[in-house]
Amino acid sequence: MPGTLFIVAAPSGAGKSSLVNALLARVPGVRLSISTTTRPPRPGESEGEHYHFVSPEAFERQAAAGAFLEYARVHGNFYGTSRAAVEPVLARGEDVLLEIDWQGARQVRAQMPDAVGIFILPPSRAELERRLRSRGQDSEEVIARRLAAACEEMSHYHEFDYVVVNEDFERAVDELRCIFLARRLRREAQAGRHAELIRALLAGE
Repeated sequence: MPGTLFIVAAPSGAGKSSLVNALLARVPGVRLSISTTTRPPRPGESEGEHYHFVSPEAFERQAAAGAFLEYARVHGNFYGTSRAAVEPVLARGEDVLLEIDWQGARQVRAQMPDAVGIFILPPSRAELERRLRSRGQDSEEVIARRLAAACEEMSHYHEFDYVVVNEDFERAVDELRCIFLARRLRREAQAGRHAELIRALLAGE
């Protein structure tokens, strides 16, 4: 049975990356898809671990060739998800997690309607701004732009299946974990995973 594609989206500063990293450490068998981007690496980021960093020209060539499952321009930079990083993994029965924005999520779900969408919200506007400033990596102009975009980004929460409010980090991670585990326990998934057991039980063996 194919794996499940999970999409996690959030406005900048909601804590999406920290939550995803904690989730991956606690839920085995989930593959994080590494996105391709045209933005420069931030301090501490490395090629192939956090993103695949490419020039705008290289990105546009790949997009024209149909190499991306989704792509979008966000805050002046392009981000995209490679088909080759997702489709073969799902076909092997493994779960894949996409950490993307709402625009990308909409594109993916148009092609893969069975994908599970999760939107992360901050507990307040003030806390969102505090988290953006605490990074110490962005200029005032960038912070202002991200705050201005946050309201628009959050208005798309209703396009997702689940909403998690990241007020208490541990609670938010646990809520994400519950979503992943519940999805794996669906009847269809369990019937395929335990086909032999179910056959034996029904046969009275």
